[in-house]
Amino acid sequence: MSGAVVIGLAGGVVAGMLGVGGGVLFVPGLVFLVSLSQHQAEATSLLAIVPVALVGAYQQDRYGNVRRADAVLLGALSLAGAAAGVALANALSGAALRDCFAAFMVIVAAQLVRRTLGEAR
Repeated sequence: MSGAVVIGLAGGVVAGMLGVGGGVLFVPGLVFLVSLSQHQAEATSLLAIVPVALVGAYQQDRYGNVRRADAVLLGALSLAGAAAGVALANALSGAALRDCFAAFMVIVAAQLVRRTLGEAR
């Protein structure tokens, strides 16, 4: 249970500070610290992120940072994407799903590095 406490607190801080939703920490943390399967970790992360997203969005809205029309559009369109993603995730093996998650994290990291180096010029 202590692993879940650390994951929850760290995920909340990262989500509030960086807007990454906490799943970047939740999924690996649940796999490595709580010993969930990749499928279980991703599904658990989806439910766990709901309160994190609500609190983070509320706090950011208080600062005037939320563009509500964009948020509603993204949320509405994401519903179909989430349903399709769950079906795809369950069609993949745990190893393939883990590899896809890792590849996604590497691509995001590479984009952040590229953008940061571009801004430094």
